[in-house]
Amino acid sequence: MSVSEDARRDGTVRGDEGMCPYRLVLEHVTSRWGVLVLIALLERPHRFSELRRAIDGVRRVSEKMLTQTLQTLERDGLVHRDAQPVIPPRVDYSLTPLGHEAAEQVRTLALWTEQRMDAVTQAREKYDAARVAAG
Repeated sequence: MSVSEDARRDGTVRGDEGMCPYRLVLEHVTSRWGVLVLIALLERPHRFSELRRAIDGVRRVSEKMLTQTLQTLERDGLVHRDAQPVIPPRVDYSLTPLGHEAAEQVRTLALWTEQRMDAVTQAREKYDAARVAAG
């Protein structure tokens, strides 16, 4: 199913239901916070506050966005939420086997990006110079 197949006659598309399921999962895994959550959880399980601190080292994430990202990844079967019935409440997040597989792929892409950043910077500079020269 593609977005166009599920489009309404007036040209609008319903929320997530209108997207191709593969594309939707890809968006979740490669989203701004999804990537960072998956990579952080690849190291070890984290409590919510630990995970937020781990991600904040890279970018500032709001509690709301982190919660939404975790819920989305949990719904997709990538993250496991383990709520302990203790006081104060304790919730741990970890990767499922499927999530571990996805996180490995995302980490590989992130490492490639880091290793090839010089080439990307050079390509950008070349592109920008050509645009300026073209007028």
